Amino acid sequence: MKRSPTSPERSARSEARKTLSREAWIAAAIAALEKKGIANVKIDHLSKQLKVTRGSFYFHFRNLKDLLDSLLEEWRQRNCKPFEALIDQEVIDGPAFFDAVTGVWIREDPFSPRLDLAIRDWARGSAVIARKVQAQDDFRMALLVRAFTAMGYDQDESLIRARITYFQQIGYYATHFKEPPADRKRFRSLYTKILIGSD
Repeated sequence: MKRSPTSPERSARSEARKTLSREAWIAAAIAALEKKGIANVKIDHLSKQLKVTRGSFYFHFRNLKDLLDSLLEEWRQRNCKPFEALIDQEVIDGPAFFDAVTGVWIREDPFSPRLDLAIRDWARGSAVIARKVQAQDDFRMALLVRAFTAMGYDQDESLIRARITYFQQIGYYATHFKEPPADRKRFRSLYTKILIGSD
């Protein structure tokens, strides 16, 4: 006997197709992660927030882990790939490469500071996530070291200058410092002058 087209399962699937995409679930999960942390990324919480059934969730995801994996992929696409795209560049001009690396943060497109901090907070309670964050920190730092090495600094000074630059950037976000985008762009050259140690 065929199921009625008004059965809960079919209704949920129809609702998901018409009104709520996979991307909408991911966006809601990211918002929850950024505002209240990973503990708040729960199927029931998100369903109530989005005013849909759990069936809508399961139309797009196998389980909660599937959603969490999607959050990590979003972080990788927005906050990791822009840096990874720089790895094949030939470091001919150190300052220019430095600008290319720091420009990812300055533009915030697609890089998301809030998502980066949320993933970093998630890492405090997960060894798996912590390893992913550490690997990305090491990668970004290595790019900065390459930039300073190309400027002529020795290995130790390149490392320390890279750390200062990176820790300054992380601190900028971690303190939730508010600054108009126009001011940040205006001060960029001064920051660069101080951080790289030259005009």
